[in-house]
Amino acid sequence: MVDVSQHTLVPEHTVLDDEEVENVLQEYNVKKTNLPKIKRKDPALPDDAEPGDVIKIVRNSRTTDKAVVYRLVIE
Repeated sequence: MVDVSQHTLVPEHTVLDDEEVENVLQEYNVKKTNLPKIKRKDPALPDDAEPGDVIKIVRNSRTTDKAVVYRLVIE
């Protein structure tokens, strides 16, 4: 079986710890529930991601070199 998360076109997905989540929420002045959502079944997610976790996704960007986005894992 092919592991989609290891494909070269899939951006890096990282589960944030509690301290990092708090820093992100403070920086953007949002609540956890205001973050865009990503389903737990998404094949790009790390295996240890659970509903309620915040994922940091780092994509390549033409304008800023790297674009960082955050997603809340839902069921």
